[in-house]
Amino acid sequence: MAKEFIAFMKQYGVIGLAIAVIVGGKLNALVDAIVKELLMPFIGLLIPGGDWRNLAVTVGETKFGFGPIIAAFVDFIIVAFVIFLLSKKLLADKPEEKKA
Repeated sequence: MAKEFIAFMKQYGVIGLAIAVIVGGKLNALVDAIVKELLMPFIGLLIPGGDWRNLAVTVGETKFGFGPIIAAFVDFIIVAFVIFLLSKKLLADKPEEKKA
């Protein structure tokens, strides 16, 4: 039974997928830290008031916080762009060498 299970995992690439999920999670944590700790404070310096992540509009007793939504969107765009650049670089086809 154990041999069948190991063969199944090898045949369907389960181990490789598990490794990819773990590495992807850690890569996401790294890029997220870079965005939150390096890029966003810089963006905050450029915007008057600086605390744009907590922007909200209060109507009566209801508070509509659109700052966290904008911040999540900006985080997503930056993380997606960095992942795009990394994957483009890592997955680029190498030019074929010409035969002499």
